[in-house]
Order: sequence, then structure tokens, then C-alpha cells
Amino acid sequence: MDSDEQQIRALVRTWLEASQKGDVETVLGLMSDDVVFLLPGRPPMHKPEFAALARAQAAGDAPRMEGESEIQELQVLGDWAFVRTRLRVVATPAGGPPIERAGHTLTLLRKENGRWLLARDANLLAPVAPPRT
Repeated sequence: MDSDEQQIRALVRTWLEASQKGDVETVLGLMSDDVVFLLPGRPPMHKPEFAALARAQAAGDAPRMEGESEIQELQVLGDWAFVRTRLRVVATPAGGPPIERAGHTLTLLRKENGRWLLARDANLLAPVAPPRT
């Protein structure tokens, strides 16, 4: 059986891959029912709001998503763990220029019924300015 650290690393990879494919149901399956997302300048977002936004985007002309996640720290503390990452995401809308955001995240995971699930996420991504010409 995989170690807790290996399971968490696999969850991070699966989240990124599913997000890039627009696989909303897989992403939703990686989070707890009481998940809370903290985003700059917005009130906390919970799973129903996340699900509605993700499904609406996937149903429409969703932008192509690309991303890279680098785990910088991972600690397991019993049935809780945290992961600090450096994340870069590029969203390219149909017919529009790519929008790049990058920064750090701090994610708390909780082990439920033997599975690690994302429980809290603080996302500090900021827009990346296009290179000057």
C-alpha cells in the first residue's frame, strides 16, 4: 500500500490532470464535503459553489487549461496533512489570449475512510504580466 505521502502526491497530480481535462466529477471526488477555498478578494467558497462554477464552465466553451504544480513542503500529522505548493495555471479561452496566474497555495487534507481529501485550500495565485516587447 502507498504511504500517506505517496497518496497525497498522487491526489495533487490527479487534481491537476483532471482540471486540465475538464473532468469536474474527478476533481469533486478529491475534496471533502465541507471543503473551503480561500481566494484573494473573494469570500470563502464551499463545495456547492465550486461545483456549480466548474460544471457551468465545463458545459460552455471552457478555456483550455494547462498548469504546473511543484510541491515545496508536505507534512502528514495523523489524519491531517498540509501541502505547500508553487502553482502556475494558464487558461486559454476560445479565440482569446492566454491568461496566466502563478503563486503559492497552502492546502489542508483530511483522511476520511482511508482516503486523503482536500479539506481547505488557500490559493494565492496572482496574474502574471505578459512579457514586455
